Amino acid sequence: MKAGKPGGGGPPKSGSRASATSRGRGPGGKRDSAGKRDRDSAGKRAGDSRARGDEARPRERATGSREAAALTALLRFTEPADVALRRFFAEHPEMGRADRGRVAERLYDILRHRRLYAHLAQSGQGPLAERLLAVHDARERIDTDGLLPEIRLSLPDWLASRLAAQLSPEDFESLGRSLLEPAPLDLRVNLIRTDLAAARQSLAGEGIAAEPLTLAQLALRVQGKPALERTQAFLRGDVEVQDAGSQLLAHLAAPRRGQTVVDFCAGAGGKTLALAALMRGSGQVFACDISAARLTRLRPRLARSGASNVQPFGIDNEHDLKLERLAGRADVVLVDSPCSGTGTLRRNPDLKWRFDPASLAALAATQRSILAAAARLVRPGGALVYATCSLLDEENDAVRRDFERDFPDWRVDPAAAVLARQGIDLAPLVDPEALVLRTDLHGTDSFYAVRWLRPA
Repeated sequence: MKAGKPGGGGPPKSGSRASATSRGRGPGGKRDSAGKRDRDSAGKRAGDSRARGDEARPRERATGSREAAALTALLRFTEPADVALRRFFAEHPEMGRADRGRVAERLYDILRHRRLYAHLAQSGQGPLAERLLAVHDARERIDTDGLLPEIRLSLPDWLASRLAAQLSPEDFESLGRSLLEPAPLDLRVNLIRTDLAAARQSLAGEGIAAEPLTLAQLALRVQGKPALERTQAFLRGDVEVQDAGSQLLAHLAAPRRGQTVVDFCAGAGGKTLALAALMRGSGQVFACDISAARLTRLRPRLARSGASNVQPFGIDNEHDLKLERLAGRADVVLVDSPCSGTGTLRRNPDLKWRFDPASLAALAATQRSILAAAARLVRPGGALVYATCSLLDEENDAVRRDFERDFPDWRVDPAAAVLARQGIDLAPLVDPEALVLRTDLHGTDSFYAVRWLRPA
């Protein structure tokens, strides 16, 4: 799922709720002495960071200076964090793999906890990046009791208010905490090349421990952050990096051998390849996308996978006349829609600061338009799957309700039943009809998906 247009979401402005509540006050406006104490001590540590740097060894000083420079670039939020970080590392080739990994881990932790760390660093001195790094170093000693949930969980006001309206206080807290954790590394075993046991054995032979997941039949969760791209299992196409929740979207589409399948918003093709593998390379999978660059990135992955049934299919928009050749022909159409990406905040924490909530209405209108256009491609009796990696009702249930109003004859094919037929137990079950994956409940990125059947 591609995230929507980034925009605002910078530091809280003076006079906003975030600014008014960031002066150490807990619920009810009472002075939060514990929060103030930790903020002051963290701020002092931040203010002392340069003094400590003067005593550090030259290499440590250089590393600290590089980290602050990299963090400053990330905090501009003018581009995705991974893009900014890759550019920074390219500009500093003297940094080895271990150094790059350690720096990336520290900076991503700060992006996840940015609102809390910035709140605690207010009383410090020096550049913001240095103060945030100092608070990060003291994070194990920070007591967040008494702080407002949106500060403690480092959520922007626009996102915190929406989640609080959708969830119970307990679920809001549980989900918020889970989004502050680093994302695990999941792999999908490619059935065209191998099976789960053989792939796991191959990885183990190269020193990589990977455990099967009960939620997704073809998923392996890797321990640590190994150089996966150098392994034979990866180079042969035995495995692909793909979150276990994302893998379930292909299972919800449930393609069969020999069918015609359309991945309507294919991107770089992760789900395209998963669909092709479930079909064992038979039939046809049309990988549609408006971005030629994304489809270009699919090609080396496609060659590595061994799938011969995928056709990249560039389009100008969802109404492109080239799509007429597929109208009413597809057995299954998967719409992995562009969305806010709020379900992926563990791995893309900068999104909560870059995304402009004012764009949600336009984004939801685009999602409705794409879904309606995709429905035209489904043959009578075929299936349509709409999916997002969003936590927001505006992009999920609201879009579903509008589709069902406009296409009243289509019926929902309950996700739990579709997955159960493939031996997948969707527990805990959040919705009786849709696939709802929550990071705190299922340990995956958060996804929403619903499957409909067109009348025969």
